[in-house]
Amino acid sequence: MKRDDDKAAAASLRVDVVEAGQRPRRGRTPCEIGSDLTFTTEHLESYCLAKWEPVIFDALVVAAAVEFCDRMQRRKTQHWGRTFELCIPVHDPDRWRADAVNSSLKVALEFLTGDRWEIDFIARKAPAYVPHQFPFDLSSDAQAVIPFSEGLDSRAVAGLMHREIGDGLIRVRLGTKEFLPGGGASDVKQPFTSIPYRVKPKTGAFKESSARSRGFKFSLVSGIAAYLVKAHRIIVTESGQGALGPVLAPVGQGYEDYRSYPPFMDRMEVFLQAIFSHRVQFEFPRLWYTKGETLAAFVRVCADGGSWGTTWSCWQQNRQSSVDGHKRQCGICAACMLRRLSVHAAGLSEARETYVWESLSASTFEGGAAPGFAHTTKALREYAIAGTLHLDHLATLQKSPMNRGMINITISQLSRSRALPEDTVRASLNRLLNQHESEWMSFLDSLGPQAFVANWVGRP
Repeated sequence: MKRDDDKAAAASLRVDVVEAGQRPRRGRTPCEIGSDLTFTTEHLESYCLAKWEPVIFDALVVAAAVEFCDRMQRRKTQHWGRTFELCIPVHDPDRWRADAVNSSLKVALEFLTGDRWEIDFIARKAPAYVPHQFPFDLSSDAQAVIPFSEGLDSRAVAGLMHREIGDGLIRVRLGTKEFLPGGGASDVKQPFTSIPYRVKPKTGAFKESSARSRGFKFSLVSGIAAYLVKAHRIIVTESGQGALGPVLAPVGQGYEDYRSYPPFMDRMEVFLQAIFSHRVQFEFPRLWYTKGETLAAFVRVCADGGSWGTTWSCWQQNRQSSVDGHKRQCGICAACMLRRLSVHAAGLSEARETYVWESLSASTFEGGAAPGFAHTTKALREYAIAGTLHLDHLATLQKSPMNRGMINITISQLSRSRALPEDTVRASLNRLLNQHESEWMSFLDSLGPQAFVANWVGRP
């Protein structure tokens, strides 16, 4: 890890989160609640299941403030890490300043982002809005919560876990767009229909796109939901390639991506226990399986298995993934490439019109795009190459002796995290990597030897 060197040359940002109408201290960047951080009343009410606890609002402000800092300060080209000094107003500063809370918060954030965080808490000048309470359509026997998005893993793992837990599985919507099960309107209030805040600086656009703090945001929101419904299990929906791939095969020289990595979730368990006095455990039911295997299992055993086709994986913005005014998934970002690989591995198919890049078998990158697409850029091409090479690197990981040390470290970390013998972890990881290699080679073969993707990875 390069963390110590990075921190020595880190860029710094000093931020005061302020209530509406308040001013930051001199030399501090303001982050105003109600302007830079905005809460949606209706969505906040979906987190009000019993007597309102101000610590819930404060925890959401902490998540939002961390995201604000992470995305406002650009990382230096030669040094990953940055330093943040952050001050946040809360209802009970003594609770947040307690050693167990502040230290575990710092440990989790620094492990996740590779940055240095110094966070102080002060008393709010006025109480936050108290949301109205409504009756919710909620199981009285909540056993686990599951972060739920439009993604393929999310839909598949939710379906598989529902077969095991039934109505004891509580979905927590990730994102700011309201979600209703079944996709339609309902007169019955649903809990956790969306993340109830939005972070958007009034001074302009964000400067940093790596957004590692998303892992903190999603795990904290899931922890809040588990605390509110008194569940002790949080289901992580990532399959092995998504949870372990970014650590085993990091992009370039950047800090490892720990957003869905079990050892990061271990640190979040400690923080959640400290702030809420409620024990939770993050579970990874598909950790040792590929996304293709997870999709195949969902289609095979779940009544709603056919709904996988309505899921969305793409990371690209509208302008970069629209054809003739109709939004599509781009088809060539890292997330789309993993999706297409997984669909092929599961023996399924999608319409060409699902993606902007309708064909991966074309001999040129430009030739694979839909005829009506006019936004092919150098940056988009480089992003596509990086995502493709990541999947290829993961497929060939075990072949190079240079990777043995890194694989052994990962096995040791996962052994401690999952309380499994190292031999068991090694066997499970080897099987996962072998399965990914098999799926990737089969996918490349299906594209043909003249495909631009095959050319990128040097396959004949």
